[in-house]
Amino acid sequence: MGLFFDVLCAINNPQCQASISQLQTVINTMQELGASRGIEASKMQGVMSALSNLIRPALQAQRTALDDTQLKTLIKDAAGSSKAATVIHSLFSTELQEQMVEEIAQKTGFSTETIQAMLPMLILAVLMLLNLGSSRSDEAAVNPLLNAFLDSDRDDETDLGEVFKFANRFLNPPQSLQVS
Repeated sequence: MGLFFDVLCAINNPQCQASISQLQTVINTMQELGASRGIEASKMQGVMSALSNLIRPALQAQRTALDDTQLKTLIKDAAGSSKAATVIHSLFSTELQEQMVEEIAQKTGFSTETIQAMLPMLILAVLMLLNLGSSRSDEAAVNPLLNAFLDSDRDDETDLGEVFKFANRFLNPPQSLQVS
C-alpha cells in the first residue's frame, strides 16, 4: 500500500498536479485495456505487479544515465502528449521491452502476444501514474511520487498491482448495505 499512499499524498498536495480525475483516467485506461483482452481486474493486478518489478529498475537506470529533470521531463512528455511512443522507446529499448514481455508472460500465464500488444499502454499508464506527482508550476521541483517509486528499497512498497487494486477500491467504494 506504500505507493498508493504516495499517490493519495500527491492528490492532497496542492503543489502536485495530481487529482482524483487523473487517477480515474489511469485506472480506466488499465481497466479498458484488460477488458479489451478479456482480462479481469484481479488478473490485471498480477500483470501490473510483474511490470512494476521490471519497470522500476529500468527507470532507475535511466535516472542514472540522465539527470532527474530530464527523466521527469520525459515522463511528463509521455504522459501528456502524442510523443508517448517515441518517449517510451527512448526509455525502454526494444530489447528491454521484449524481455519485459517474456517475463510478464511467464509470471502471469498470458501469451507473449497478449502482453506484447498491451505493453505500450501498460507502460504509458505507469508513466501517467508517476507523472501525478509532478509540480503544478515548478519544472525543477521534486516529483515525490516518482522518487518514492524509484528510491524504495523493498519491492512490496512499489507494487503497481497493489496501487491498481487500492485505487479501484478508492475510486469505486463498495456500496454499504442499508438496514431498514
